[in-house]
Amino acid sequence: MTKITEKKMNCLSPSILSADFSRLGEQIKELDEAGAQYVHIDVMDGMFVPSISFGMPVIRAIRACTDRIFDVHLMIEEPGRYIDEFAEAGADLITVHAESCRHLDRTIEKIKEKGLLAGVAINPATPVSAISCVLEKVDMVLVMTVNPGFGGQKLIPYTVEKVRELRKIVDEKGLKTDIEVDGGVNLSNVEELMDAGANIIVAGSAIFSGDVTENTIRFLNIINE
Repeated sequence: MTKITEKKMNCLSPSILSADFSRLGEQIKELDEAGAQYVHIDVMDGMFVPSISFGMPVIRAIRACTDRIFDVHLMIEEPGRYIDEFAEAGADLITVHAESCRHLDRTIEKIKEKGLLAGVAINPATPVSAISCVLEKVDMVLVMTVNPGFGGQKLIPYTVEKVRELRKIVDEKGLKTDIEVDGGVNLSNVEELMDAGANIIVAGSAIFSGDVTENTIRFLNIINE
């Protein structure tokens, strides 16, 4: 578990949902060589969100392409059913939605029992207060800055205030919880999100539209300032 304990304060987590799937392994290697610390993997089941993406076989296949942290975002109903399988496939960090878990605390415990980092995600209209009881148990909170299910959406402005609210709570409690943002993040708004308190940045279209290496480096230059 060396990768997990060495995670940096500010990290870029490119979302491969926007990658060219005919060149997926190659593009993941590009992210790695350019310095991206995480690889964000969106798993969608067509029920919790409208879209269907990919699952364990794809994660297992690309695990050999990089030793970067696999940031697995489960946008699925009752994700606790599949924690063992995602751990075995190569996940390092598993994030589940507060809205999709009947027993959120139990699901988080199951992730931790596998020796993995545990994250909890909240949709744009879900208040930060919804995760207050589990905040001290998780390693990361993912604030969705768009409604989940599709790439290429525009960031919802009020979600920036949710990031700011969450950062204040985390700091007041003296926690080391990471705050991740996902959805509509680009080079023109990433600084605003970081100023609000986010330190793990998910970007999809903004990374994979054009030169992957160049786009990754541009994000990292801002994140590492």
